[in-house]
Amino acid sequence: MSIPARTQSLPDVAGDQAQAARLLDWVGMARIALPLQVEAGEGGPVTVAASADVGVNLVDPDARGIHMSRLYLHLQDALSSETLGRRSLHRVLQDCIDSQRGLADRVQLTLRYDQMLRRPALASGHSGWKSYPVEIDAVLGPDGLALTLAVAVEYSSTCPASAALSRQLNADRFARDFDGAAPDVEATRAWLASPRGLAATPHAQRSRADVRLVLADEVEAFPVLALVDALEHALGTPVQTAVKREDEQAFASLNAENLMFCEDAARRVAAVLAADPHVVRFDATVSHFESLHAHDAVARVRG
Repeated sequence: MSIPARTQSLPDVAGDQAQAARLLDWVGMARIALPLQVEAGEGGPVTVAASADVGVNLVDPDARGIHMSRLYLHLQDALSSETLGRRSLHRVLQDCIDSQRGLADRVQLTLRYDQMLRRPALASGHSGWKSYPVEIDAVLGPDGLALTLAVAVEYSSTCPASAALSRQLNADRFARDFDGAAPDVEATRAWLASPRGLAATPHAQRSRADVRLVLADEVEAFPVLALVDALEHALGTPVQTAVKREDEQAFASLNAENLMFCEDAARRVAAVLAADPHVVRFDATVSHFESLHAHDAVARVRG
């Protein structure tokens, strides 16, 4: 069935005068589906599914509305043909402002997607994929372009207090079992390797570091991979992908070497971000989803 051609222009009531005239800070759309081309490490750029919020300020108090469909159409394919970066975002955002024909002088674009990174196992030589949620906030206005990058990293946290209490119980059981005797090395090793050698285990839990960074003006590409690597190295116990028995044993060893309260984790994260010359400001939150308590332990730090 064909659609007959229109011989008359279509009405556009968005151009009518507003009844209660005033400026608006943000008008736009949320959760637009978009393809993005993002850097994925040594394999080069890849296309990912993303969600976008885009909006402009309405600087004409008498205008009833903005040209919303123009924002949508400008975004649909603009970020799928080249790797996401400062230059590509600046061009797209400027096009969005220009499309409003004087109705706006500021645009804000928020992009959300999952960055898939292949991570090696600790000991077995295997590897697996892990998903990292990424959010990019780009604002273009009279003062220029401002970029904010947010990433979340999951890790394991073992409680130092619980570890100390567990060690005390292990020591007390050892003293009772040997009752003043002086066991040799082999007897002690056999006891430690037996069920008797583990009187208690410290509690640990999956945890998450959420970081939000204001990037310096000279930063062109979004350093997602470098940021994830630095944070996981500082925390010491990133959540794993492929796990064989030798990997699980290595992970248990890392947890023993990296006992952390949420305060400790927050300081480790802050040290990484404060030392990064590409970061102007940062806001970090670490959350330990407690296995002992029904509530979470949380620490926040800015710099």
